[in-house]
Amino acid sequence: MDEGDKEAAAPEVPTAAGRVVDRLAEAVEEIAAISDYRNAYKKQFCNLSRRIKLLAPMFEELKESKDPISEPAVGALEKLNRALDSAKDLLRLGSEGSKIFLVLERDRIMEMFQVVTSQLEQALAKIPFDEIDISDEVKEQVELVHSQFKRAKERIDATDTELHTDLLSVYSMSADAKVDATILQSLAEKLQLMTISDLKQESVALHEMVVSSGGDPGKVIEKMVMLLKKIKDFVQMQEPEVGTPTNPKILPSHGTTKTPIIPDDFRCPISLELMADPVIVSTGQTYERGYIEKWLEAGHNTCPKTQQKLSSTSLTPNYVLRSLIMQWCEENGMEPPKHPAQTGKPPSGCSASEHAKVVDLLRKLSSQNLEDQRSAAGELRLLAKRNADNRVCIAEAGAIPLLVSLLITHDIRTQEHAVTALLNLSIFEENKGKIIVSGAVPGIVHVLKRGSMEARENAAATLFSLSVVDRNKVIIGESGAIPPLVLLLSEGSQRGKKDAATALFNLCIYQGNKGKAVRAGVIQTLMGLLTDPEASMMDEALAIMAILSSHPEGKAAITAAEALPVLTKVIRSGSPRNKENAAAVLVHLCNGEQQQQHLAELQEQGMMEPLFVMVESGTDRGKRKAVQLLERMNSFDRHIAGFLTRLDAYNRDPRKQEK
Repeated sequence: MDEGDKEAAAPEVPTAAGRVVDRLAEAVEEIAAISDYRNAYKKQFCNLSRRIKLLAPMFEELKESKDPISEPAVGALEKLNRALDSAKDLLRLGSEGSKIFLVLERDRIMEMFQVVTSQLEQALAKIPFDEIDISDEVKEQVELVHSQFKRAKERIDATDTELHTDLLSVYSMSADAKVDATILQSLAEKLQLMTISDLKQESVALHEMVVSSGGDPGKVIEKMVMLLKKIKDFVQMQEPEVGTPTNPKILPSHGTTKTPIIPDDFRCPISLELMADPVIVSTGQTYERGYIEKWLEAGHNTCPKTQQKLSSTSLTPNYVLRSLIMQWCEENGMEPPKHPAQTGKPPSGCSASEHAKVVDLLRKLSSQNLEDQRSAAGELRLLAKRNADNRVCIAEAGAIPLLVSLLITHDIRTQEHAVTALLNLSIFEENKGKIIVSGAVPGIVHVLKRGSMEARENAAATLFSLSVVDRNKVIIGESGAIPPLVLLLSEGSQRGKKDAATALFNLCIYQGNKGKAVRAGVIQTLMGLLTDPEASMMDEALAIMAILSSHPEGKAAITAAEALPVLTKVIRSGSPRNKENAAAVLVHLCNGEQQQQHLAELQEQGMMEPLFVMVESGTDRGKRKAVQLLERMNSFDRHIAGFLTRLDAYNRDPRKQEK
């Protein structure tokens, strides 16, 4: 269709089916934006949200499909839309509602979970998958979600009875009654009302309940306000030191619960807090983005930690450290720090002439002339590499879909330019979503499988960049990307192996991708890297093995690969970080069906002394893993000693000798 035809064409009117699919996609987006379930039902709220977000690929494929949707299918989708609306209301209550109210109304909240779960399960059961145009992979994913809702409908999750009892006890007291400090301590910790910020949010939530009730608080809300005041008075009596960061450690712990110690590497050197958006400065040091930006805006041109002069003020996202922080939070049952949303676009330096240049390049990109396509893709690649303004300008001009279409070209150089341009564009956070929505992942995987070595390297790097967004880990894993990444890790250039390793590590943070990596043969590849005399990939190989060892298939494959002697060698002579990861793998191996065999091997290898050294001088996580291993080895020793004592007694039995 030429330009004149485009101008004359009437706008397409959405069908009833199109409208309901749009509403479903919007509902999932809104649910994905709800977060911070900091209350007694965090597990239930997170599970509900996670399952719903896994439905997103189905709606995206339906939006892109040209096939009509049958009336029964539309009816089923309408029912699903109503169920998602109910789920959205419940999740908002879990995110924005009063924590005190949620616990006091335990039975009603659990009933709401059951109702919403049942609605979603019944709606998914009604969808005629044979009558809608979705891929087999997405269908399998939706069926999995349906089975999860079905199981959840048939069971009632346990709640914290002690919290409910203690809260109800204080709620029932008179306003001037004295409350035991240990009970208030427990309530503050379990409700996560341990900072002034937490208490303000709870106060606002209760105020909203007053407003929604027509301005009359009523006895119930008045008593909840009184209860909050008792907790607030207790918190303020703790008298935290001036300058103490607002965090859950503000209260001394008198109970048995221990707050995990944040590793120094994960703290911003300026704020000393857990980093949410770590970035690297020109000296190689890593800081929280917000704090280092304020430092630079104040006119400083030195590195705060080393006092070296900065060669530039550019900040590079430290995606690997961010992934490690998220993994550490998951292992310690902590809420991962929220990644600050980018408010608006960076100040655009894209002038009218530069914009015109980009538009001209896009015209060449969409032409049928191979030379024009190749040169335009190459120029866009360089422009996107140059600065953030260009990345915004190029994406807004509509380059991403055109670059995606060139991923399957037979021209090697054009393909290299296209995938590298997408890599450079993905550095800007907002572009990641645009690249995913444009359907780029299958094309990137195609390049990863069949492109030149340079193209494969950059395809792996692009997948890593995109997988920083959690929901993209699922999409990329389902796309078949993991086997070619494992192959690149095995046979690629040094840079290709590095790119494949970082992508695999990030993807395998998502539990559903771990089994895929193991079945793709990644453990054998990792063993090859660990035994390579040059040891150039030792760090990456151990990090990936550590994250896979928590998966049953991963643990079995590591055992079958006879990795234990290699791991013990690392603990004796490796770097502190590698010792930490090797110990993490051994902890998982020594917990399960073959733990006796592995513990016996550790004893034979004489690992007690190297582990004691780790306890004294290892990283924080390494020390914890070493302690766990030593405890299990000691327990094993006692078990063996007891067996030998019984055997000796049996051998000394006179009755046995008579026989």
